[in-house]
Amino acid sequence: MTTPPFALRAIDHVVLRVVDLDRMTGFYREVLGCTDERAQPEIGLFQLRAGSSLIDLVTIDGKLGAMGGAAPGPEGRNVDHFAITVAPFDDAAIRVHLARHDVAIEQAGPRYGAEGEGPSIYISDPEGNIVELKGPAFD
Repeated sequence: MTTPPFALRAIDHVVLRVVDLDRMTGFYREVLGCTDERAQPEIGLFQLRAGSSLIDLVTIDGKLGAMGGAAPGPEGRNVDHFAITVAPFDDAAIRVHLARHDVAIEQAGPRYGAEGEGPSIYISDPEGNIVELKGPAFD
């Protein structure tokens, strides 16, 4: 096995194809606290800042999104899930916040991630993409 000429540091960005841009940007801004990074509406690309990473939303009827075929839906997803490291990981406060936004918790418990075994909560965005909110490794 060869070693690549680079080291992996973190997830840089995730690209999700979306049907309802307003609903999706609202979810990522209001529920997860993302901020607007930049927009290129001429190609259907809207980028949100998620800590040191980006979440790119591409509209399925835009230039980029149309290349991906059918829209995401109950029979298929763009990705299995992606994880966002959150700090602090206050389980009770996170649950209250999610409930305030009518976001159901689909799974919760310890999971292994980039920093090791730690707490996590799985939720779904409005179009069925699974988002894992990942806490730090247990001491």
